[in-house]
Amino acid sequence: MKSVVFRRQLLESQWSIKLNLLITLVRRDLEARYKGSILGNLWPLLNQLVQLLIFTYVFSIVLQVKLDIQGVAADNKLAFGLWLFAGLLPWLAFTNGLTQAATCVVGQPNLVKKVVFPLGLLPLVPICSAFIESTFGLVALVTLIILIVPDPSISLWLLPLVWIPQLLLTAGLGYLSAGLTVFLRDIPQSLGVILNLWFYATPIVYPAFKIPEAWRVWVFWLNPITAIAETYRDIVLKGQIEHWGELATASIVSIIIFYGGLWVYKRLRPAFADVL
Repeated sequence: MKSVVFRRQLLESQWSIKLNLLITLVRRDLEARYKGSILGNLWPLLNQLVQLLIFTYVFSIVLQVKLDIQGVAADNKLAFGLWLFAGLLPWLAFTNGLTQAATCVVGQPNLVKKVVFPLGLLPLVPICSAFIESTFGLVALVTLIILIVPDPSISLWLLPLVWIPQLLLTAGLGYLSAGLTVFLRDIPQSLGVILNLWFYATPIVYPAFKIPEAWRVWVFWLNPITAIAETYRDIVLKGQIEHWGELATASIVSIIIFYGGLWVYKRLRPAFADVL
């Protein structure tokens, strides 16, 4: 009985140490990215706001795309921008975290060769950093909605329901790409091509109802990012989740990808130091 309790306490202690180390590494990563700059950590917010303005100008003003958002007039130029930005936020967090995670192992050979360093944390650092940066854009989006929409129905307490599959999906693919990049250096470049195709295969810059009905089911049920982006829009713009089934399927797919990517990463990890 005592041995079981001791093992449990030891496991909890190890998890606590790893969690504290991960928090420290993420904080150092965020500080190092903008060290010496005047705006500092405001740069992620500025970049996301610039993207919001660009997409709003191109699609809402130039192409005259209009969407019906509850509480917002159809001719409001910001209506499409708000809708677009709500779906763009999880995509930016996903792609930024994944592309940076792909090179996190090959970019840290000194840490890889340290026996005591938990290599399982390396891909999680850029993923968590990108996720934190996306929250700056979320704050800006919610602020704009409150200012523009007379009676906004925002249910931010529902966001963890979509954050969990988003992080699991990003972490799973991050583990997979980080492990494979050690042996195949073409992975980051290939990932860029795949993400470009993935972006236009996901209804982010165009409404989902524009997809032919025969394809719409496949896009929603086989592409977890579609369900994640649409759920973001449900929560922020509508105040409720209308895509429960799609979100549940995306969560299951994300869990499978997470454990699959982690399994590959663990299998390849013993050979990292020899290759690097």
